[in-house]
Amino acid sequence: MSRVLASKTTEKVGKKTVVKGWVNSRRDHGGLLFIDLRDHSGIVQLTVRADSEVFELAESLRDEFVIEAEGIIEKRDEELKNPNIPTGEVELVVSKLRILNKSAPLPFQIDTTQNISEEHRLKYRYLDLRREKMQTMLRNRAEYYEYIRNYMQNEEFIEVATPILANSSPEGARDFLVPSRVHPGKFYALPQAPQQFKQLLMVGGVSRYYQIATCFRDEDPRADRLYGDFYQLDLEMSFVEDGEEVRTCVEPLIKNLVTDFANKKLKFEEVPRLTYKEAMNRFGSDKPDMRFDIELRDLTEELKNCGFGVFSKAIEAGGSVKAICVSENFSRSQIDKLTEMAKSEGAGGLPYMTVEGGKAVSSIAKFFSPEDLETIVKKTDAKDGDTILFGSDKLEKVNKVLGSLRSYLGDELGLKDSNEVALAWVIDFPFYELDEKTNKVDFGHNPFSMPKGGVKILESENKLEIVADQYDMVMNGYEICSGAVRNHNPDVMYKVFDVLGYDKKYVEDKFGALLNAFKYGAPPHAGAAFGLDRIFMVLMGEENIREIVAFPKNGSGVDVMMNSPSKVDESQLDELSIEVKELEN
Repeated sequence: MSRVLASKTTEKVGKKTVVKGWVNSRRDHGGLLFIDLRDHSGIVQLTVRADSEVFELAESLRDEFVIEAEGIIEKRDEELKNPNIPTGEVELVVSKLRILNKSAPLPFQIDTTQNISEEHRLKYRYLDLRREKMQTMLRNRAEYYEYIRNYMQNEEFIEVATPILANSSPEGARDFLVPSRVHPGKFYALPQAPQQFKQLLMVGGVSRYYQIATCFRDEDPRADRLYGDFYQLDLEMSFVEDGEEVRTCVEPLIKNLVTDFANKKLKFEEVPRLTYKEAMNRFGSDKPDMRFDIELRDLTEELKNCGFGVFSKAIEAGGSVKAICVSENFSRSQIDKLTEMAKSEGAGGLPYMTVEGGKAVSSIAKFFSPEDLETIVKKTDAKDGDTILFGSDKLEKVNKVLGSLRSYLGDELGLKDSNEVALAWVIDFPFYELDEKTNKVDFGHNPFSMPKGGVKILESENKLEIVADQYDMVMNGYEICSGAVRNHNPDVMYKVFDVLGYDKKYVEDKFGALLNAFKYGAPPHAGAAFGLDRIFMVLMGEENIREIVAFPKNGSGVDVMMNSPSKVDESQLDELSIEVKELEN
C-alpha cells in the first residue's frame, strides 16, 4: 500500500496492485471476507471471495498480522462505499495472499477509542506508534524540523554539531555524569546545553551557528517537561550587542510556525515586549499566558489607610495589596476551593468582593469607606456580576498567589483558546536573585550573560537590582525560549563570579577554555535556545509533552519498555573504577 493508492484510487481501478501492511480488522460475511489493511498512509479494503484459492488462508488472519496481497482494484457498489476514508470508493479483490509475519494476541487494540493507561501504552510503545494519531505526529514532527532548518539556512545560519560528551557546567539543573574508563575517577557530563561550545564557535569565526541539539538535564519530569533528554533549536550570532537583534531575527520563524505550519491564529501580530518586572506585576508570572485579559491591579497606595487590618498591616510592613477581577459570580464552594489554592501558594486567605449595582459588596465591605469601595471597583474595571479576589503580603508572594489563581481560572473558565497562540518576549531579567533555601545571592539565569552596564554596574550595592540582557519567549503560558547577550570579556566574567564569592581559580577551572578563547579577540555575540518539544506540544494542541515524542520516559523518569534505568554487571563497574553504595532503608 502507498500514499498513491490512498490519494489516487480512481486511477488504479482495473489495474493489478500489490499492497503490504497490517491487518486492521477482518469481517466474515458468509462466504465473503473483508479485510481492512493498514499502513502509514491509511486503510484499504481487501475483498476475498469464497471461490478464491487464498480464502482459507485469509480466514486464518488475525489483527496485526503482517501480510502482502495482490489483486485488481475495483469500484465498490454504491451502497458499500465508505466516505470516511480516502480509499472508500474502491476495494482490492485479492487473488494472491502471503503472510509475512504473525502477531500474538494484543495487549490493547490499536484502532480503538477506549481509554488505555499511559503506562500501558508506553510499555508497548511500538504498538502505540501504529495508531493513526501517532503516525501523524511523527510525520508532522519531521516536517516541523524541516521547516525550521529551511528558515535557519535562509537566514545564513550554519548547522554545526557540538560534542555530546562534554564537561560539567552550571546551567541551572543537575548533570548526567558519564564516568571515564580511560581516566579513572574523572567524569564527562552530557550537555545541559551546548552553551560554551557555541560561544567558542563565535570566537572561531562562525558568523551564525545553529543546531537541533540534544540536551540532557536531570530534572523531575512534568506534563510540559521531558525527563532526561530533550531537543532545542540552539543558535548564536556574532557581532551582536543588543538582544533585540536576536529577537528580531528569530521571531518570524515562531510566528510562521504558528500560522503557516500549525494553521493557528496569533493573538498579537506584533509580539509584545515585557520587562521581567512588568510581567510579574501585571500577570504574577514571568511566563504569562496572554490569551486572556485578567491582570493584577495594584491597590497598595489607594488602600494604605483603609480600615481592613489585613490590608493595612501588610502595607505598613512594606508589602502590597493587589487584586484580580474575574467575570464570574462564584459559589461558596468555588470560593472555598480558590481559597485553598491561595493557601497552598503561601497566602493566609483569600478576601473577595462581588459587584452588584456598580458597588463592591462583601462580608469585609464594612471595613472600607465608600470611597475605598468605589476606588476598588474603578481600579479593577469591575462590572456587575464580577468577583474581585485580593492578595496582601510581600510583593513577590502576592504576585505568586494571584498569578497562580489567574492561570487556574483561565483553565476553569475556558479562557484559553486552543486555536490561538499568544507570544510575548520577557526581557531584562535580574542578573542575580536570592536563593530562598540558602538566603544567599545566586545567578538568576546563568553566568554567561552580559549585565546591562558592564563591569561598572557590578560595583553597585544592591546586587539584586542588576539587570541582565536576558530574554525569554513565552507561548501560551510556557517558556519556549531563553537567550542573552553573552559576556565575552574575561574581566567581567571574573567579576560576576567574584560578587558571589568565587575566586579566579574557580572560574578558570570551570571555564578555562572559554576564558582563554576570550583573550584572543572574541567578538560580541548573543543567542538563544528554543525548546522544540514544548513548542511542538502547543502547536499540536497537546497538554502532555510525552504525546509528541516517539519514545518518552514515564512520569517517574523510567523507560518501562526498555526497563531503564537498570543495574549493570559488576565487571562494568570495575572497569570504570566505580563502586555502588547501597542506600539504607
